[in-house]
Amino acid sequence: MAAMACIPRRLSQITLFNTKNLTLYHITLVVILCTTFYLIGIWQHSVGTTFSSSSAAAAFLSSVPCSSLKTTQLDFLPHHLPPDPPSETARAAQFPPCDHSFSEYTPCEDVQRSLKFDRDMLIYRERHCPEKDELLKCRIPAPYGYKVPFRWPQGREFAWFANVPHKELTVEKKNQNWIKVEGDRFRFPGGGTMFPHGADAYIDDIDKLINLRDGSIRTAIDTGCGVASWGAYLLSRNILAMSFAPRDTHEAQVQFALERGVPAMIGVMASIRLPYPSRAFDMAHCSRCLIPWGLYDGLYLIEVDRVLRPGGYWILSGPPINWQKHWKGWNRTTDDLKSEQTRIETVAKSLCWKKLVQKDDLAVWQKPTNHVHCKANRKDFKRPPICHTQNPDMAWYTKLETCLTPLPHVSNIKEIAGGQLAKWPRRLNAIPPRISSGSLLGITKTVFVENSELWKKRVEYYKTIDHQLAETGRYRNLLDMNAYLGGFAAALVDDPVWVMNIVPVEADQINTLGVVYERGLTGTYQNWCEAMSTYPRTYDFIHGDAIFSLYKDRCEMEDIVLEMDRILRPESSVIIRDDVDVLMKLKNMMDGMQWDGRIVDHEDGPHERTKILFAVKQYWVASPLSQNQ
Repeated sequence: MAAMACIPRRLSQITLFNTKNLTLYHITLVVILCTTFYLIGIWQHSVGTTFSSSSAAAAFLSSVPCSSLKTTQLDFLPHHLPPDPPSETARAAQFPPCDHSFSEYTPCEDVQRSLKFDRDMLIYRERHCPEKDELLKCRIPAPYGYKVPFRWPQGREFAWFANVPHKELTVEKKNQNWIKVEGDRFRFPGGGTMFPHGADAYIDDIDKLINLRDGSIRTAIDTGCGVASWGAYLLSRNILAMSFAPRDTHEAQVQFALERGVPAMIGVMASIRLPYPSRAFDMAHCSRCLIPWGLYDGLYLIEVDRVLRPGGYWILSGPPINWQKHWKGWNRTTDDLKSEQTRIETVAKSLCWKKLVQKDDLAVWQKPTNHVHCKANRKDFKRPPICHTQNPDMAWYTKLETCLTPLPHVSNIKEIAGGQLAKWPRRLNAIPPRISSGSLLGITKTVFVENSELWKKRVEYYKTIDHQLAETGRYRNLLDMNAYLGGFAAALVDDPVWVMNIVPVEADQINTLGVVYERGLTGTYQNWCEAMSTYPRTYDFIHGDAIFSLYKDRCEMEDIVLEMDRILRPESSVIIRDDVDVLMKLKNMMDGMQWDGRIVDHEDGPHERTKILFAVKQYWVASPLSQNQ
């Protein structure tokens, strides 16, 4: 029994031994097969192997080029991320620098192009923009040695010579105290042709004739401004002047004004309306501006009347005022000057203006507060007749007409046409009359108040993104490409900046530029498919709210971006808010222009589709060799 009990135990051991041997055999076989297939795989995918043992393989390799043998490439890159930005070389090649000769290029006031147009009425000095096939596709260089301009208020008196390298006015206006060269900079003593002792003293003389200090005068326009010293020194009195002058033989006068930090544009009174709405300015000024006020049936005074608010003032100094004293110095006959003054007086009366005073070299007229009497006296003044067709606020390539722009209807003779404006600074946030009267479709008092609060919130957020905007004094000249009600500018009113508020002409169904002026701010019309009437390197900061969505399918995005690059100063910035898809495309384009940019979330958080693009233009200038050629 004991022997029989051992038999199962021995059989179990034999079975276990055989099982272990079988498992080891299987493992060995698998290893051999894996090794074999691995070696076969290497053999099949080896391009450089010499197959001396196979004549068929050798024949195949000799008949097929190596380039046709494909290898499998494993792709480990993630596909849910945007592509890497292009290299620096690719960025530079996309929008190359223009030649140094374009350093002060103004596309729509190009001197060579202007010579093709009529000189009568200075039409050749007006805007004449390049055709699409003439547009530059390159970046305008700053002159060699360019520096960030002086901060305000020091900038009112100084500018770097390297930034505007022109000495012509220092010679031509030497005795009039316009501008002087002092080492590496210009100094602006504040003089003018009719105020050689300084703009401050001149403005004091005006203040003795009309009240400049009580806040009733806030917006002004200076026609033929020189280097804009009148506007520069009005700022200390809280009066914001829009200065303009043509690009003419007085080289770079508007450029000097902008370099100083004073609101200015290239412009001329010729055959089209000034690019401002009706009833925009509280005061208009001409100091020996050489505009022929008495000619062309008073056409230019009629245009001043259009842009003056009811009760606004027109100030004239220089010929022919006080001709009895100055006629010899002006090299004109007494009869000629007396005749010119008579023509001006006649036109002013036909516009129902009242001459308030003429004292020494100054004369002041006032526009009526309504047209009750003016319409009645058309029996005595047949010309100009009252306009009946044109929109008084339409002012983009709109031809001048010799008819009087009618003021809004009033119910009695004491009422101010268009509504009473609050005095500055209350005027900034008071409901503008154009809104309170309901003349702007869909814009109510509530909309205005909410919009103002919204922009306070947005500007506060912007300052966390752009620390230069938050730094007091770093920026001076600001541009809002799509201003709407001027909320962006209003939110910055306590900073030492001024904002050029643009209302695009494409938004003419709701023309809000009149509201901007009723708030005591300044601005102009603009079509962003064309260049702006300003010099390169005008602005320290550019803001655009949905501007590229507005111009989608109207013109090329790259042309708008190149114009922004032209008018933006080196080391200055832009903030564009728009749809995220638009901003992605815009960001890629800016990467090709030596701009450093990033897209950040909306102020209300990451779930908003509207995003914000913040970008800074890098510093680069023309080479010294090219500039000296």
